[in-house]
Amino acid sequence: MNLKKILISGIVGSIVYFLLGWVFYGMLFTEIYPSEGEPNLLFIYMGGLTFALLIAYVFVQWANISTAITGAVGGATIGLFYALSMNFFMYSSMEVNYVNITLDVAITLVMSAIIGGVMAIIIGKLK
Repeated sequence: MNLKKILISGIVGSIVYFLLGWVFYGMLFTEIYPSEGEPNLLFIYMGGLTFALLIAYVFVQWANISTAITGAVGGATIGLFYALSMNFFMYSSMEVNYVNITLDVAITLVMSAIIGGVMAIIIGKLK
């Protein structure tokens, strides 16, 4: 039963994450990651799916999160540490742009809170 919750909430979360990424990075804040060609949408989705499955696993197996508020808080917390980690690694080998780091962390935090809330609602409904 837990595997069902993880997979369903992870897939739903990854779809929401993909769509939010398109809105934030593809339409609103295109200057953060300038395009150098056609993006590989499959890899973008797979990255979101991996992240959503991580959140689903934590919510179901460790934290028993199943409400929108606790899911949003949990998602935002995981998203904050994930965003900081990835930005520190990315900017370790390139020119540091503190505005982009701050904006990217804020965007990831918001996106993670939203998918965390949505995923927690799905988990709660599957009980």
